[in-house]
Amino acid sequence: MKIWVDADACPAVIKDILYRAADRERVSLTLIANKMLRVPISPWIRALQVPSGFDVADRRIVEEAAAGDLVITADVPLAALVIAKGACVIDPRGDLLDAVNIQERLTMRNFMDGLRASGVDTGGPAVFSAADRQAFANRLDGLLSRRARG
Repeated sequence: MKIWVDADACPAVIKDILYRAADRERVSLTLIANKMLRVPISPWIRALQVPSGFDVADRRIVEEAAAGDLVITADVPLAALVIAKGACVIDPRGDLLDAVNIQERLTMRNFMDGLRASGVDTGGPAVFSAADRQAFANRLDGLLSRRARG
């Protein structure tokens, strides 16, 4: 298993959790962004900078991710693409996205986009909380321990 992170919008606290987990579990962690990222020095952690442009980082993640890998993203269309390749997805709030729930997420995303395009103020996402951070850490630990058991 390799871990791929859609790093442009990933909260710093989630990146910190991932850095510690990658070193502890000795699993490859790659953060992909269109800006330069500073990551800890580790044989398990690397950052890839891609050119600026619409969905360039997403396309790179789709190219790189394989069945059995883990992708960290809040981008629902990206999640759908890597799930179709057999990867597992966790969003930064700890929600597991999979073949069972991704279509529902895509439908809701498209509905909300339609509302915003018609001028409806849909508000933004809830503030990222300590509970979100803990939910992410718990979900990540569960997936990594399942990987360790084989």
